[in-house]
Amino acid sequence: MSLARALFVSMTFVLLAASVQGATRSNGLAAVVNGKVITWSELEDTITAQRQIMMMQLANEPVRLQQELRELESNALDNLIDRELILEEFKKIGGTIKSQYVDDDIDNLIREQFKGDRNAFVTELAKSGMTMKKFRELREKMIIVQVMRAQKAQRRLPPTPKEVEAYYKKNIDRWREKDMLKISTITIPKFTGEAGSTPETQKQLAEELRTKIAGGADFATTAKTYSQDSRAENGGAWDWMERKLMDKTIADKAFELADGGLSQVVALDAAYIIIYLEAKKLGAAPPIEKVRPEVERMIENESSRDAFEAWLKVLRGKATVRKMSR
Repeated sequence: MSLARALFVSMTFVLLAASVQGATRSNGLAAVVNGKVITWSELEDTITAQRQIMMMQLANEPVRLQQELRELESNALDNLIDRELILEEFKKIGGTIKSQYVDDDIDNLIREQFKGDRNAFVTELAKSGMTMKKFRELREKMIIVQVMRAQKAQRRLPPTPKEVEAYYKKNIDRWREKDMLKISTITIPKFTGEAGSTPETQKQLAEELRTKIAGGADFATTAKTYSQDSRAENGGAWDWMERKLMDKTIADKAFELADGGLSQVVALDAAYIIIYLEAKKLGAAPPIEKVRPEVERMIENESSRDAFEAWLKVLRGKATVRKMSR
């Protein structure tokens, strides 16, 4: 089974358990979408379930894990709102999902995840406190969202050779191997535990340090005095490092700079960071013909995603959505 499929299946069962457990929690309103209520407990359970799955599946990819967790936290409510809009639109157009289609989907899940053992599947359902009827309803909603996404995200024409060449040139760093960066950083933690220290005051400190460096203050000396990470004693200096092995946020911000450039203050999960790019070395990229099929797929995927987002934007514009503060 593919990782994506395994994640999808695992996610289903964790969400089932979370939905039952959440019923005993406070059901204050998080949002109302065209009259349909989304509760805070529903949102919290979804975040918790997805976080658990991500931590299990991405345990060996810490950089990607942190990126996924950041996106999860910031987009969870909006994603639930979008789901309700999609389900409502499906109902408006008179869409139906045949019962046999749902049965086939569940049978396929049992074959792939439980090696065809229906008793094991039923046992897993029982652990979550979920009835087969409720499980079928959840699967049907998932299928509806997938169907609507596939329908609205279709690209009408394949990319032209000119599109492929332009996309390759614009995004060539995706195919280059061994891009290397030599940077120095100053790390200011958001939380210090000291009286009067807050993320806001720490950000202000980082901004002041950045202004001083931009005005001529020595980066290494400033790092030794103020930075709070393992490289502070060395003036914040890093060894040469491959871009793909670095935290993506840091690597991307550094790569945008010219040699000798200074970044703005960058917000990470637990700290603010200032980046100085000493130098970068570009790796080699394969010829376009070698990666043409991959480039074409990327163009098609982005075009499909843009088409779906455009359609979803129209739904959002017509919807009545109220988000509640806690």
